[in-house]
Amino acid sequence: MKKLWKKAAFLAGAVAAAEAGGSAYLFERTVKRSKTDVKRTMKMAGTDWNQYMLTQPHEDLYERSTDGLTLHAVYFPQGDEKKVAICFHGYSSQCMSDYIGLSDYFFRNGYSMLLVDQRAHGKSEGEYVGFGCLDRMDACAWIHWAVNHCGESAQIVLHGTSMGGATVLMTSSLNLPAQVKGIISDCGFTSPKEVFTHVLRTMYHLPAYPMMQIADRMSKKKAGYGLDECNAAREVRGAKAPILLIHGDADTFVPCRMCDEIAANCAPGTKKLIVKGAAHAESYYKDMEAYEQALDEFLEGVIQ
Repeated sequence: MKKLWKKAAFLAGAVAAAEAGGSAYLFERTVKRSKTDVKRTMKMAGTDWNQYMLTQPHEDLYERSTDGLTLHAVYFPQGDEKKVAICFHGYSSQCMSDYIGLSDYFFRNGYSMLLVDQRAHGKSEGEYVGFGCLDRMDACAWIHWAVNHCGESAQIVLHGTSMGGATVLMTSSLNLPAQVKGIISDCGFTSPKEVFTHVLRTMYHLPAYPMMQIADRMSKKKAGYGLDECNAAREVRGAKAPILLIHGDADTFVPCRMCDEIAANCAPGTKKLIVKGAAHAESYYKDMEAYEQALDEFLEGVIQ
C-alpha cells in the first residue's frame, strides 16, 4: 500500500509539473514578445508595401505610454487632415503590414491614416503583448495626438484587425473625446482568456483547466494584467461611439460566435457584416465589395 501511495504521489506530482510547464509555455509563447519576420508577413500578404505605402508622404511618430514605454506609429496625412483613421494591427504583426489593402480605401476617401505599432510589436517597446487589455490605454494616447495635431474639428475613426479589433472594442468604454466618431472591429476577440481557451481545445485538443488559471496568474504577475481582466463583450456596453463589427464565418482562430456575443452587448442598431467563407482576417480580400460597402454605409452615418 505504501508503494502504491508513493506511485500515486509521484504521478500526481508529474501531472502537476506537466500542467505548470504547459502553462508556462503557453504564457511565454503567446504573451511574451517574439521577433516578427517582416519579409514573411509581406510574402503572405502578396504585396510589397515598400512599393506602395512608402511612396505616400508619411512620418514616424513616438509617444510615451502610461507605464513608460516608447510607442511607435506611422502617420500618412491626406488633404486637410480632418478625417483620420487610426488603425491597429493583429497579433505578431506590425503597423505597416495589416493595412496594405485598406489603406487604398481610406486614401481614396480622403482619410489621413495613423498606423499604430501596438506594444511589444514593430518599433514599439514592451516585453509583453497587451492583447488589447493594455493597448487600449495606449490607443488613448494616439487619439489625443490626433486631436492635438488635426484640431478640434477632426473626425476620428478607429479600425482594428484581430487583436487590433479587440483593442478598439476594449477602448470603446473609455472616456474618449468627442472627435472619435466610430469604431470598426474586424474579427476582434472577446478576451485573451477566451481566445486562448478556444485555441487550446480546438487546435491542441487540451483542456483549459488548470492551464488557463496558471497562465492567468503568470500574466498578472509578469505582464500586469489578467487574461479576462478586459473583455470586449463587456466593454462595448459602455460605448458612446457607433460600432461596426466585421467577421468571417469560416474563422477558426477567433470563432464568429465571439462576434455574435459582442454584438449582443452593443447598443441597438449596431451594424454587423459577416463575410461568407472568410477565414481569420480574410474578410476584406474575400469580399472587397461587401466590405467597402459596409464601410461606406457606416462612415456616411458617422462622418460629416
